[in-house]
Amino acid sequence: MGSRELYREAKELFPGGVNSPVRALVEPEPFYVADAQGPYLYTVDGEKLLDMVLGYGPLILGHRHPKVEEALREALRRGWLYGAPSPLEVELAKKILAHVKPGGMIRFVNTGTEATMTAIRLARGYTGRKLILKFDGNYHGSHDQVLVAAGSAAGELGIPSSSGVPREVASLTLVARYNDLHSVEEAFRRHGDEIAAVIVEPVAANMGVVPPLPGFLEGLRRVTRSHGALLIFDEVVTGFRISLGGAQKYYGVEADIVTLGKAIGGGMPIGAVAAERRIMEHLSPAGKVFNAGTFNAHPLAMAAGIASLEALEKELPRASEAMKEVVEALDEAASRAGIEYTINRVESMAQIFLGTSGPVENAEQARASNHRLYKRLHHYMRIQGVFIAPSQMEALFTSTAHTSRETELFQEAATRALKRALEP
Repeated sequence: MGSRELYREAKELFPGGVNSPVRALVEPEPFYVADAQGPYLYTVDGEKLLDMVLGYGPLILGHRHPKVEEALREALRRGWLYGAPSPLEVELAKKILAHVKPGGMIRFVNTGTEATMTAIRLARGYTGRKLILKFDGNYHGSHDQVLVAAGSAAGELGIPSSSGVPREVASLTLVARYNDLHSVEEAFRRHGDEIAAVIVEPVAANMGVVPPLPGFLEGLRRVTRSHGALLIFDEVVTGFRISLGGAQKYYGVEADIVTLGKAIGGGMPIGAVAAERRIMEHLSPAGKVFNAGTFNAHPLAMAAGIASLEALEKELPRASEAMKEVVEALDEAASRAGIEYTINRVESMAQIFLGTSGPVENAEQARASNHRLYKRLHHYMRIQGVFIAPSQMEALFTSTAHTSRETELFQEAATRALKRALEP
């Protein structure tokens, strides 16, 4: 059965025909994957696609890395759910903490959403305060506290961005402008003694890719400390991708709480919260901030995570080098096409913003780019055998499996696709 037939059936089974909204953006219908290997996807329709999405970030080693596959096979042989601790969780915790929060503690959960939800609850429990500050265009999962959009002005109380989120819940979240420290300072001037934490994507990866301006993260650290609030780095995307120590090490700014996911699980469902002992011991059963989960520290995710981090400790630079080559190829293709564009890149993550030659430093500027043209680019890249993110507001990713051969393929595809996308 081909993708068209499968999607026809799926629309009768799932809302919108998919189980996560971004998957429905692929036109004329989502393609269905039959197999994957290295940097490639193979569809049920017989297509071979160079994968520049990589599960939206987790597959930094590519598909079916032999060490991860071997670890999963061995874990399956020993059973895949115990309802009790296993040695694997101790081993993975030590590996992560050594890089991210030496001397600290960690709690494993199952998704990035669970990680940020737990981190926010922990920050409130630790500080005894109720307000959270987030940034317009930053994505922290699909729980009520963060499904909040900016009000009439940055730094104001948020409004729900999803039906089903009570306005009373949204009113507990302030929304500031990313890369605008003044909007943060204004929020603290008004509500400083009520703000439990600032949560931020240190590199925004859900409005394309938008890196922090010099001094922005340092400013967040200064403001939160001066007001007794916690700083949460949402490193679900950046953790173990831009460096082994994540954005904390990359930018030299230490957060109080770090949330992780994606790369630390080797493609298995996983999330984690890490912080200093004084904060983490407020989590149950040591403290009164509740978190629990049947699948927390799932043996398969732990095994895949250990194998992934061991591989990344040796192979991580290749993923960044691959994106450097991809960006150079994309830059050349866009220049030849004669269009205005901006490319943002941080190590192995990047995005091109079409229709703008100025900087893209916040959500407003990202939204102002030509989304229609990007959608056409996605369509024609697919025809050329390359799968890029279907939304301008997502990121392109490379893995350690992407070689110069894939870079050449990408450049040829981008040159042809941009030419087609610009046709009337």
